[in-house]
Amino acid sequence: MAYRHVFAAILALAAQIPGVAATESPASAATAPPVAAPTIQVDKPLLDNGGTIKVTGQAAPGKPVFLEVWSGKKGSTSFFDTKKDDKTGQIPYKLYKTSELNVLYRIYLPKDKQEMLAKFKADGPSWSYSKALKDTGADVAYKAPAKITIDAYQTSLMASMYGSNGEQLPALDDQEKKRRSMQLIKARFRSVDKLLIAGVDVQPDGSYSAEIKIPAGSPPAQYMVAAVTGKDERSEATVIENRIAFPVMYFENAGASINIVWPFLLTLAVTTFGVLMGAGGGFILNPLLLTFWPLPHTVVAGTAMPTVLFSQASGIYNYNKIKFINWKLGVVLGLAMLGGAFIGPKLTELVSMDQFKFIFGWILIVLCALMFWQTTPGYLAKNKKEQAILNEFKRRAEEAARAKQAGRTQPAN
Repeated sequence: MAYRHVFAAILALAAQIPGVAATESPASAATAPPVAAPTIQVDKPLLDNGGTIKVTGQAAPGKPVFLEVWSGKKGSTSFFDTKKDDKTGQIPYKLYKTSELNVLYRIYLPKDKQEMLAKFKADGPSWSYSKALKDTGADVAYKAPAKITIDAYQTSLMASMYGSNGEQLPALDDQEKKRRSMQLIKARFRSVDKLLIAGVDVQPDGSYSAEIKIPAGSPPAQYMVAAVTGKDERSEATVIENRIAFPVMYFENAGASINIVWPFLLTLAVTTFGVLMGAGGGFILNPLLLTFWPLPHTVVAGTAMPTVLFSQASGIYNYNKIKFINWKLGVVLGLAMLGGAFIGPKLTELVSMDQFKFIFGWILIVLCALMFWQTTPGYLAKNKKEQAILNEFKRRAEEAARAKQAGRTQPAN
C-alpha cells in the first residue's frame, strides 16, 4: 500500500511545479467560462464633415485591442494582377473588380505596434498589406472587406484595346476572396498610414482608449467601429453618423466629399489658359485634381472629359468666327481621337495610381520641352511658315482691338 501513497505524493508535487499541469478532464473543459468580448463606447455619435471621436472600453487584461473602422458607403475599385508567379514564372494578367469596397476602411492597433508599422512604411509602394496584418496580429480584426463581392477576369492588354474585361472567371472561394480584397484595399488606399494606425492605448487592467479620425471630405454615411481582441472576441459595432452641407458635395463614384467652390475656381483659371493654347485644359486640370483632392485617377481621367467638352465647344465657336479652324485636318484628327478615346478608359483601369502619375508626368515633361523648344528664336527663324501664322494672328488681333475701340468712341446717332 505504501507505494500508492508515494505515487500520489509525486503527482501532487508535479501539479505544483511551474510549467507542469494536470490533464483537464472533459467535464471541467466543457464548463470553462468563455472569454468575455470587449466593450466599446464613443463620446459622440454625430459628426459634421468629419472629426475626431474618442473611443473607450474594457477588454480582458493582457489582451491586445484592435479597432476595425469601416464606412457604410461603398464604392468601386479594381486591381490588375501582373506580378509574375514564383512557381510557374508566368504573368497572370487577371483583373479583379468590385463595387462594394468600403470607401473608408482602417484598423487601429495598440501603440506598441508603431515600430513594426514603421518597417512596412520603409518598404515604400511594395509593402505587403496581408503581411502587415499577420505580423502585427491585426488580421483578427480584418472582417468587413472580406465579405465583399469580387468579379475576376482573365484579361490582357489586347483585350482592353477593344473594350473588353476579358473572360470572367468562376466565383472566388472565401479564402481567395479575402486575399484579393486585401489587394483591392491596398490599390484603393495605397499607403500604410491610411490603413493601419498604431493609436490604441491599452492599460494593464484591460481598459483602452483611442482617438478615431474621420477625415474632412469623407462621405455622408454611417461609420462603424468594433473592438477586437481575438478571432472570436469582438464587440458589437457602434455607429457614428457623418453629415455634410453645401457647398460640400459627395461624389458617389469617387468615394469622396469636396467643397466645390475651389475646383470651380481652379477649372475657370485652367480652362482660360488651356483654350488660349488651343486645348481644353484637361491635361492641366488632371494632375491638379489628383494633387489637391482625394480622387481616384480613373475618376479624374473620366471627369476631365466632359469639362473638355464644354471648353472645346465654346473654343470651336470662337475660333471658327475668326477663321482659325482647318476642318479637313480637324476631322482627320478627330477620327484618331475617337479610337484613342475608346482604348484609353480601359487602359486607365489596368494601371495603378503610381503608374498613372509616372506616365502622365513624363508625357507632360516631353510636351513642355517640345513647346519650349518651339518658342526659341532659332526655331522661329527657321520655321517661316509658323512665323507667318503668328504674325497673321497678331495682325487680326490688333485689327479686332482697333475695331472694338472705334465702336466705343463712335458717337451714338
